[in-house]
Amino acid sequence: MIEKRSFESLGHADHGWLNARHHFSFADYYDPARMGWGAIRVWNDDEIAGGSGFPPHPHRDMEIITYVRTGAITHQDSMGNQGRTGAGDVQVMSAGTGVRHAEYNLETEKTTLFQIWIEPTRKGGSPSWGAKPFPKGDRSGQFVTLASGFAEDAGALPIRADARLLAATLTAGETITHAVGAGRHAYLVPATGAVEIAGVRYDARDGIAIGGGETVAITAIADTELVLVDSE
Repeated sequence: MIEKRSFESLGHADHGWLNARHHFSFADYYDPARMGWGAIRVWNDDEIAGGSGFPPHPHRDMEIITYVRTGAITHQDSMGNQGRTGAGDVQVMSAGTGVRHAEYNLETEKTTLFQIWIEPTRKGGSPSWGAKPFPKGDRSGQFVTLASGFAEDAGALPIRADARLLAATLTAGETITHAVGAGRHAYLVPATGAVEIAGVRYDARDGIAIGGGETVAITAIADTELVLVDSE
């Protein structure tokens, strides 16, 4: 099963400082057919104006991943953490028993990012935060694991979920494959460019829901940056 969720069909909220698209039901956007995909509960496509951002607010029992596409985001939280994450890099926060955090675009330019929420394998635990740069050159022509709940993924940011966040860059005409295990769920979004899967075209910021047991061949129609979550 492969389902296309075109960018135009996504939930939309324009708050002036924040222009957001929602791949799944979120805030005032509700679609009973798009409540999540496996353990993936949120995939927001956010554009945040320079000098603005999300003021302190609480979370608990959720793994929150931020993939910055352009610009940068600066994080602050109630644990005392603070850090700036730039384009192509990733930050993760395990909300655990509860945490308050703020995310600000302190740059003069617009920041664009994907924010992804995944249900943890177990509730509770002390909250944590981490960020790491990931050179895009390392993921040329292949998926690289950027965040993972599996101990064998050395070098990836740790999350408390049976899931992986992967990214790849492809040049036009290049093909890579991804196998989704039985009973698992994958969600793929081209951050830039366009791809073809089984004869269907997917443009930048379209969502692609892939069911368990599928092996997909992804061919770049143009130079493309891919972001994928594979979860239970």
